[in-house]
Amino acid sequence: MRIPAHSVCTAIRDDIVAGVYERGSRLTEELLARRYGVSRVPVREALRTLEAEGFVVTRRHAGACVAEPTEQEGTDLLEMRMLLEPLGASRAAQRRTEAHLKVLRGLVRLGQERARRGNSEDLRSLGSWFHETLAQASGSPAMTSMLTQLRHKIAWMYAVDAPANPVESWAEHGAIVDAVARGDSERARAVTALHAERSTSVHRLRFPSQPDRPDRVRNSQHPVNMPSLRH
Repeated sequence: MRIPAHSVCTAIRDDIVAGVYERGSRLTEELLARRYGVSRVPVREALRTLEAEGFVVTRRHAGACVAEPTEQEGTDLLEMRMLLEPLGASRAAQRRTEAHLKVLRGLVRLGQERARRGNSEDLRSLGSWFHETLAQASGSPAMTSMLTQLRHKIAWMYAVDAPANPVESWAEHGAIVDAVARGDSERARAVTALHAERSTSVHRLRFPSQPDRPDRVRNSQHPVNMPSLRH
């Protein structure tokens, strides 16, 4: 069964974000095809996509390598997110469905409950799910795709500390959903802008040491043959 290129792309991107492939390291089609249990064709397509997204660069005499974004690029990513997330929330207030609201409200309830218990790991995944759903509620596939790409790249470049007051942070999530539910686009934009600004303060730029050799790879999150991609 042929594994689609987008699934291979997701797997390679996840491993880049997780640090399996260090910045500047080579990404050969043969190695990737063997590691993920696929042919070189979907790997080649995946590398093209990842290059367009900024995770991979092609270098003369080296081929495809993991990109090495600068500190300024990281700052730009955070600023772009601070502009796009409020816009997405504003659109969500105009275009959301009842299904979106149901998921968002459920996530807020879970987030507030976990915040009171102090479970930071659950809060991180719930927060990601919340913002993914909010982006989808904007009704704009282009905006959803751009915000998703931004989140991936920010997760790659930054470590995120737990908020000083997670209960307050999830109260902000709740205020966003309330504004979206009422169809108040200006309120949704304003509350999301404040939330994005506060969350930016807990991001710490990662400065990993350079790899000892250009093809060094850590243990992948994805097993060889990638059975999870076959479904």
